[in-house]
Amino acid sequence: MSKKAAFSFQGNQKEFMKIFRELCYSRQPWEVWADVITAMACSIANAVNRTPERHEKREKEYAGCIKRLGNVDKPAQLLAVIVSAMEENPEQDFLGQMYMGLNLANHWKGQFFTPYNVCRMMAEINFGDGAKAEAESKGYLSVCDPCVGAGAMLIAAANAMRRADINYQTSAVFVGQDVDRVVALMAYIQLSLLGCPGYIIVGDSLLHPPTGHVLFPQETEGQELWIMPMFQTDVWKMRRLAVMMEHICGAAATKKPVEKERYFMFFNFKEQEAGNGREKSAGCIQ
Repeated sequence: MSKKAAFSFQGNQKEFMKIFRELCYSRQPWEVWADVITAMACSIANAVNRTPERHEKREKEYAGCIKRLGNVDKPAQLLAVIVSAMEENPEQDFLGQMYMGLNLANHWKGQFFTPYNVCRMMAEINFGDGAKAEAESKGYLSVCDPCVGAGAMLIAAANAMRRADINYQTSAVFVGQDVDRVVALMAYIQLSLLGCPGYIIVGDSLLHPPTGHVLFPQETEGQELWIMPMFQTDVWKMRRLAVMMEHICGAAATKKPVEKERYFMFFNFKEQEAGNGREKSAGCIQ
């Protein structure tokens, strides 16, 4: 008989577990988890994305989740714990660990999240020597995980870039996709909190893979698109404009360099300039 893996919760994990269990007094843990994660994702997305159709749909979904959870207090406390945990240690897949520790993984979908240490090793192989030069030459790097889970691989990639002195907030695009909506939204939450630009796609990667230019995500049939807040800032709007100008006018239109802005959320990237960390108004991708 197979034994379930034993998880020892400590620190922020223990605090998260305590609050979460208080929400499960009359419902199954997987039901509560789905509502908590969905409410968090909707609140992050609607803070910056004001596209009428998406905003209204997610507002209704958020309201439904909060109603089933009782009120906003405990979900807000859980989000605060996540922020605190990732601020203290960005080198982790916090939600993935909690998800597996609660035995919520769907074995019918083959869910078993890759341990973060393995993800870190793979990221170091891909973003080692030469990555910074490539980012400076191309303007930005892109990384995609078609089975993103809770985002451990993309989190490890972001941290590997940071160690390589690459400001991934302005020099990388992170794309993830997963057939399971709940775990895809877990990735969306964690990557958004780390300030990663990019987007998460809910859908089957084999039947409905992402297509087109990486800077212009389009929600096609069988997909649900969640755009991260950092991808809607001015520096990425300028890059999209540069691509459009190149397409319309030719390569000569892209001679003007894209302004290099700096954003600092949890990390203190090198080469800071006076006034770093200033807030920028976030536009939205239509």
